[in-house]
Amino acid sequence: MLMSNTDRPARLHYMANGFRVLAPGDHVLCAVSGARVPLTDLRYWSVAGQQAYATAALASEALAPR
Repeated sequence: MLMSNTDRPARLHYMANGFRVLAPGDHVLCAVSGARVPLTDLRYWSVAGQQAYATAALASEALAPR
């Protein structure tokens, strides 16, 4: 049986200039909002935290010193 990666979360390893797919899927979840972020639209993540963010504002909020 052929498995589709549609509607499955991917597992990624985030690096400074990109990411590597560890487990196939079509999206990741934003660490702050829980929103689905299609891999084709993923632009913001934390290398240290290994987390994805849906928008620049959410990334800034999550990465701001407290």
